Amino acid sequence: METIALEIDGKRVTVASGSTILAAAEKAGTDIPVLCYFEHTSSKGLCRLCVVEVEGATTMQPACVALAQNDSIIQTRSENIDRIRRTILEMLASTVDLSESPDLLEMLLDYDAVPERFQGGKQLLPDLIDDNPVFIRDYAKCVMCWRCVQVCAEDAQYAFAINFGGRGFETSIATFFGKAMPETTCVFCGQCVGVCPSGALKAKTEHLLELGALPEEIFSETRMRRKSKRRRT
Repeated sequence: METIALEIDGKRVTVASGSTILAAAEKAGTDIPVLCYFEHTSSKGLCRLCVVEVEGATTMQPACVALAQNDSIIQTRSENIDRIRRTILEMLASTVDLSESPDLLEMLLDYDAVPERFQGGKQLLPDLIDDNPVFIRDYAKCVMCWRCVQVCAEDAQYAFAINFGGRGFETSIATFFGKAMPETTCVFCGQCVGVCPSGALKAKTEHLLELGALPEEIFSETRMRRKSKRRRT
């Protein structure tokens, strides 16, 4: 197997040729923050939290998709990098409810983020969607990481029930033509819920328990909804 050697934060590391900078950093014991990246989905470099400085490059490089190069010198923390990550986190926290995003809340502290800098800006406050017996969709908490779309598509399920909808600030995760989930190609496998990092997708039972519903009430509600779905089919 062909290998390459590079320097990350002053530490020399050898990795397999074709490795990403993120993988090389992990081997070097360096932690690079990620959001859209997930080990079992295709990397897209959407969130830009993982940007690093590569000596000689004209722009910051997204570590999750940029390939490590032989003899390259990389910095994963610097004043410029921290400012970029801090701004991304502040903009997220000022527009989206991050109360159930533990990793992001920890990053806010780590990078001394002050979301109040963007106070007064428009917030994403869509209504909670409860249209099926398996999970709820609370897009006020959605950080647009795209993980749910990926596992619903080629990365896992091949159901293609959800995708991006809207434009610009109004972009959101949605179903095709805004249909209710039972009317889509969703097979209710739950993989989208499993990869969601922010609580935007949550198991229906968990949601009802948080509201104080009793187990008997939860069973009754989900059973009634399933019967209703069977009647439609």
